[in-house]
Amino acid sequence: MAIPDAIVLGIGCATMNIEITLVILFAIATGVAITARRFRIPYTAGLVLAGLLFGALHLVTPPHLTHELLFAVFLPGLIFEAAFNIDGGEVRKSWKTIGTLAIPGVVVAILLTGLGTAAAMRGFGGGGFGIQDGLVFGALVVATDPIAVVALFQRLRVPKRLETLVEGESLLNDGTSIVLLSLLLDQVAGHGSSWEFLVFRFVMVTGGGALVGGVFGALAWQLSSRIDDAMIEITITLLAAYGSFALAEQLGCSGVIATVVTGVLCGRGARGKAMSATTRTAVSTFWEYVAFALNSVIFLLIGFAVHLPALAVVWAEIGVAYLIVLAARGAVVSMTATVFGRTRESLPVAWRTIIVWGGLRGALSMVLALALPETVPNRELLTTMTFGVVLLSILLQGISMPWLLTRLGIGDGSNRETTALAGNPDAT
Repeated sequence: MAIPDAIVLGIGCATMNIEITLVILFAIATGVAITARRFRIPYTAGLVLAGLLFGALHLVTPPHLTHELLFAVFLPGLIFEAAFNIDGGEVRKSWKTIGTLAIPGVVVAILLTGLGTAAAMRGFGGGGFGIQDGLVFGALVVATDPIAVVALFQRLRVPKRLETLVEGESLLNDGTSIVLLSLLLDQVAGHGSSWEFLVFRFVMVTGGGALVGGVFGALAWQLSSRIDDAMIEITITLLAAYGSFALAEQLGCSGVIATVVTGVLCGRGARGKAMSATTRTAVSTFWEYVAFALNSVIFLLIGFAVHLPALAVVWAEIGVAYLIVLAARGAVVSMTATVFGRTRESLPVAWRTIIVWGGLRGALSMVLALALPETVPNRELLTTMTFGVVLLSILLQGISMPWLLTRLGIGDGSNRETTALAGNPDAT
């Protein structure tokens, strides 16, 4: 039976619209990349500003930034690339600090943010905004989004240990915050459980993700050691990245943790004997471009997703919430630095400032807010506040980060040695 011409035309137009939209998005990203390099501003912040501008002018209709799009397309690739390239030696040197910031640090930050936000909202007359709402908001914005952090710090010349601290924490705290948010939402929905059960479930979700990632990473490592073909090995890493994430999520485990473990294991194999030098270069180049392409699109979509008039209605609440989130971040970093102050993992004062200010929020917070069930109290306000905090975080902290790094003597243009800072906890 012949297909009606109208249907064929409709399918063709839909396909053409998608193709044109992608071409426009990458053209904008290319223009922003050139401009950002010329004026020495962070590429990611420039993308968000471009998204805000083109979104306000309605010159292009991009895909919506949804939970499904982030988890199916963007998050696995970006997390895998960061984990694949992370320095395992530096992680071993700082694993206690990274683990403290990414697990108990996230819990403390949620509590501080939740209590502070609930108290502040009472000052605005928001009597219906209680501690439970504040805790949900804290879980939405507490994680330093690896998409934002990795995109920024890979472009800046920072000491290797500091870069590893920021990247390592951001890779792990996503999984922690997602699991804690799901547990909080269960409590909000009235599915109350004992604290013992919540802890058990947290361990099972994160541990299950690590197990899935371990299996995928080990398989990819073994296959790579038996094959010396760049195209096949690129495909193996691609399957490992997205397959580990998808299977872990399907099993009710943490896809983020699974992909982190997979990426670390594949990275160790690439730097070891599993891949030849030529293949290692090809795989690394492929994932560098994947990260660039995904970052380009996702930060543009963040700008397109933000509607400034909606944020302007509650600008005061957003401003106070942003300060509370930043203060909670500072408290957690300070407590962690105090705990390890007399150990080999001590943090210089300047580094603490960078870790606090480098705790950008990004797309993950936004899509988690959009995915909140309709039954969640104050859902619209929580979503708007989250969008506002993400925007302020990327623009204020992102744009000022190069200046701050240089001002502290650890960024672009600095001639100070990494070892000098690392060896002096009081260095500024």
